[in-house]
Amino acid sequence: MKITGILILLWELSLLATGLSCTFKIDGSHNFTAKNHTSVPQNINKNVTILDLSYNQITLNSTDISILQTYVLLTELNLNNNKIVFLHNNSFGSLSNLQILSISSNSINTIEQNAFVGLDKLKQLCLCQNKIVQLNPYTLIPLKSLMALNLQNNMISYFDVPRQFQLEKIILYGNPWNCSCSLYNLQNWLNTSKVILECENITMCSSPDALKNYSIKAAPYKNGCHSKSPLPITQLSNIHFKPSGNPTFFQNLNDTVNNITKNAESEPLGKSWALLVGVVAVVLVTSLLIFIAMRCPTWYNFLFSYNHHRLHEQEGDTYEEDFTVYSNSLPQTPDTNPEENIVIFDQLSTFVVDEDGFIEDKYIDAQEMREEN
Repeated sequence: MKITGILILLWELSLLATGLSCTFKIDGSHNFTAKNHTSVPQNINKNVTILDLSYNQITLNSTDISILQTYVLLTELNLNNNKIVFLHNNSFGSLSNLQILSISSNSINTIEQNAFVGLDKLKQLCLCQNKIVQLNPYTLIPLKSLMALNLQNNMISYFDVPRQFQLEKIILYGNPWNCSCSLYNLQNWLNTSKVILECENITMCSSPDALKNYSIKAAPYKNGCHSKSPLPITQLSNIHFKPSGNPTFFQNLNDTVNNITKNAESEPLGKSWALLVGVVAVVLVTSLLIFIAMRCPTWYNFLFSYNHHRLHEQEGDTYEEDFTVYSNSLPQTPDTNPEENIVIFDQLSTFVVDEDGFIEDKYIDAQEMREEN
């Protein structure tokens, strides 16, 4: 145990040497270090400004957040070495006076986008020694006064810096940085802004293999990275649009997607991919509507032109009765031969519905009828 304490002390001293420490001195009257608390204590003076809750079992759940929001005068908060895994939205919303927040040596793997909303005066944020894989740059936008950020010893491989960032110091070593095109924006920001990258000589690339010996600030990039698209669209290379209605349009769309894909990297580049998905969805829906509009007249004519149906037995009887009435209403000429009338009637009633429901040819030769008569 003594050896462990000595190692922790040496580690903290090393952080102090870099100018950004994850710990700070706490007034003894508000020091709750290593008290085995499972939640934020409620029996604290509401006027407390410095609070140390390190080395406890706090998870910062909804109950902890509601209690923590009552200490509105806090300027420094230490939550190091607890059991925090998830930083929820508005976890520190009421702590508008907070200037130093340290949540190191937890197991944080997810930080919601609005986790730091309300911390307008925060100057130092320490998230080191966690399990953060990806940090959404929009999460840090509410921190308008942030001057120092410590992300050391996490699992971050790329990081897009918000344009509004005006940091003075940042610590990034101990992460598996992927020095491909996805890290170009970070490198450009490190080289063009006034920020100081602490421990630059040990903030190294982990991949690709050709860049492992380079600092993330000095890793060379290909010319294609300088004009790369910020959208992760490489997976669209396998998508082909079928030409329906306008083959030229879809052929051009396929060519455009393939050309952009050749210049893009396969690493995820934030949530901007949603914009491309929306554009593709609009194109597909619009094309479908055009296709339906073009095909609907053909379907309409096809459906409504076919009105034939099988005659039923009753319908055949009705047909014969109607025909009899119709034949009686025909004008009679005095010079017409009766035999010719019989022939005309027989020809008109050639198709009569039989008893079994089928139409049968009722044609009878006039000569045969005269013989029978």
